[in-house]
Amino acid sequence: MAENNGNSSDQSAELRDRLLDAALMHVPFDGWTAPTWAAAVADSGVEPTVAEALFPRRALDLAVAYHKRGDALMLARLAEGELDTLRFRDRVAAAVRYRLEAVEDKEAVRRGATLFALPHHAATGSRLIWETADAIWTALGDTSEDANWYTKRATLSAVYSSSVLFWLGDDSPEHQATWDFLDRRIDDVMQFEKFKASVGKNPLLKPLLAGPAWVMSRIHAPARREDLPGRWHS
Repeated sequence: MAENNGNSSDQSAELRDRLLDAALMHVPFDGWTAPTWAAAVADSGVEPTVAEALFPRRALDLAVAYHKRGDALMLARLAEGELDTLRFRDRVAAAVRYRLEAVEDKEAVRRGATLFALPHHAATGSRLIWETADAIWTALGDTSEDANWYTKRATLSAVYSSSVLFWLGDDSPEHQATWDFLDRRIDDVMQFEKFKASVGKNPLLKPLLAGPAWVMSRIHAPARREDLPGRWHS
């Protein structure tokens, strides 16, 4: 039975990839829309009922799958261990760069940004960005289980989002302007982290932070990563 389940899973993955690859031929022209969905189903040769079972929200789920494919490519590159000799801030910057370099068609991302900017899809887009940030931190060995689990991912989500928007409009050679922009954003984050550390060590400010610090100590990372925004401990 397990072997059959494995074969079924492999077949579903193959059909998903076939549909997504077919859709990407149309996204630059029609976006992640109903016409793209219809063309993907027709071009891929996947039965419509099967296609809808794999992607219940049709074009929206195709856009989600495209984003997750980029995350997977980034993680595969990170797993090669090329960053082991770098400073940690440079590892974070490299991971974001790897994520952007995983994109073969910038127009597909631009169309995705338009889709997820719509009010009824904004929550899905925000979750995808959060998942990208979480994937980066996890791959880089983050073991935080307190409020830092959230602040790290929230901060990196902001860095990633702003870098994507800059990258979409960047026509500099080899996107050098984007990498410079990314470095500046990472430096801003590092400066903020140093500031937080200095405030925590300040004997005059430390008593004032006792209350907020207690509240933050009650916040823990979710037991399962799909459990957001976490849990409260009494």
